[in-house]
Amino acid sequence: MSKSATKGVLLVQLGTPNAPTTPEVRKYLTEFLMDPRVIDIPVVGRTLLVKAAIVPRRAPKSAATYRTIWDEKTGSPLMYYSELQRDLLQAELGDDYHVELAMRYQNPSIASALKKMEGMLLESIRVIPLFPQYASATSGSVIDKVMETMRSWQYFPALSFVSNYCDDEQMCETYADHAKKFDIDYYDHILFSYHGLPVRQLGKVDPTGNLTCPDAGCDSCKVEKNSFCYLSQCYATSRMIAGKLNLSPDRYTVCFQSRLGKTPWIQPYTSDTLHHLAQQGVKKLLVFSPAFVADCIETLDEIQVEYANEFKDLGGEEVAMVESLNGDPKWINVLKRLAQG
Repeated sequence: MSKSATKGVLLVQLGTPNAPTTPEVRKYLTEFLMDPRVIDIPVVGRTLLVKAAIVPRRAPKSAATYRTIWDEKTGSPLMYYSELQRDLLQAELGDDYHVELAMRYQNPSIASALKKMEGMLLESIRVIPLFPQYASATSGSVIDKVMETMRSWQYFPALSFVSNYCDDEQMCETYADHAKKFDIDYYDHILFSYHGLPVRQLGKVDPTGNLTCPDAGCDSCKVEKNSFCYLSQCYATSRMIAGKLNLSPDRYTVCFQSRLGKTPWIQPYTSDTLHHLAQQGVKKLLVFSPAFVADCIETLDEIQVEYANEFKDLGGEEVAMVESLNGDPKWINVLKRLAQG
């Protein structure tokens, strides 16, 4: 931290348990799923669903998954790479800036990071949610929490937020560079698998109050109708990465993982896509997860273990995963540009 810093940058990632134990995972899942922007139903129903059904069932299983990938020295991959991104960005920005990292859920908390920044009397704070595509349940929740936390401040620096950067060309080029470490032609098909959302949440970002999305996934939505449509932003990211790799539309599929509950979520589901591709005789898959800018345990396990096993059971042979942005210098340069506005 530089004593001369006048500008602040707050990077905010989703979060990770403090330890790969059932009690710590239970705390993390409870805070995460009780967020009304994540499970957007009335508080009584949300409490019953989360605390009586989902968390008791998922916490032990998730803790076991965390233990398979957790590193004794560096902890979870998400924390390791998020801290690396913070440190690399600080080095790039120099002494005029002070960069903090926070997790939306668990530690380091947004409140603790902002407390440090409050005492520095910074002239400005730039908040960058580490989610390329905007969703109320991710970037929206981060922005909401920052504003709630700063409500008690007695002075306000110039405050700004980066809403999304789904079609940032250099970011997409970095994803493509990571894919080029593989022999693209070796794979029969490419998947762009994003975290899912309930369909009802798509319509809620429509300022006209339309709670349905009749054109879900249309290519023109982001430009012509609603620039905050998460689904359309996922397609925008995928198209740009595919363009960098010269992939024709028939060579890749956009799909969505991590369903929760029985309500309709964005489709096509990744699991259903695996079944469809296996039926077509596809044997080798290369998978991107461009909703994340750092490798995280949940996604690594879901794609490299759960989906890989499912695909092999269906007759597939191989599922490979493209590394996330992590500490790539090109990605740090994107963060620098976003931080400088």
